[in-house]
Amino acid sequence: MTDFSTIELEKAANGAATLWLNRPEKNNAFNAEMISELILALDDVQADKSLRFLIVRGRGKHFSAGADLAWMQASASLDYNANLNDARVLAELMHNLYQLKIPTLAVVQGAAFGGAVGLISCCDMAIGADDALLSLSEVRIGLAPAVISPFVVQAIGERAARRFALTAERFSGVKAQQLGLFAECYAASELDAQADAWSANLLLNSPQAMRASKDLLKEVGSGVLTPALRRYTENTIARIRVSAEGQEGLNAFLQKRTPAWQEPQA
Repeated sequence: MTDFSTIELEKAANGAATLWLNRPEKNNAFNAEMISELILALDDVQADKSLRFLIVRGRGKHFSAGADLAWMQASASLDYNANLNDARVLAELMHNLYQLKIPTLAVVQGAAFGGAVGLISCCDMAIGADDALLSLSEVRIGLAPAVISPFVVQAIGERAARRFALTAERFSGVKAQQLGLFAECYAASELDAQADAWSANLLLNSPQAMRASKDLLKEVGSGVLTPALRRYTENTIARIRVSAEGQEGLNAFLQKRTPAWQEPQA
């Protein structure tokens, strides 16, 4: 496994993976090294067929305070082309997380500012502490949430994205749930236990069926039912039903037993 300086990638034997932002002394702020390491870690996860889902977390008190101050100071002296390259690398990170084949869950505590909101938005699901503090803070320092904006709009809708991108106001985990950015929010003291509960729930599901469902929902996300989309949905369920996991799941249900991908119940 690759050794990282700013992140950690944990892989459990049951197929659960956890990707940790690991700069707690800097409140897990992004810099060029962290972004590059996150891309490498996601490439590793994408290639590892034994993994069933990925949880994205931050070590310490905060999920991520956004961009690292020293990195921002360095970028201020870069020319247009160098800044464009930085933006392309960040865009690659967001795209790769959004397009990951397995389900993704962000677990958010403390601060989540700027690009951190983009990471959360790129995940399929997110849960967080009710006292978490989030902000699209870019306009306060003369910037714009450009690279993350497609994913933020996808997660909370254009109207809410306009409000928070233009005001840079901070909002709580409770508000994040109301916006749909968080699926659920919990007391901070309960967050670890709830993350474990979400993980246990995902482990009950067919890995193949979760991947297929994720692909399916991206295809139908436009809401426009075309003949091609109808054929895609028909082919998807037919393919799953005759697959090894599909047959195992159906037979286990009919025979009232645990399917092979679940751990035996005590």
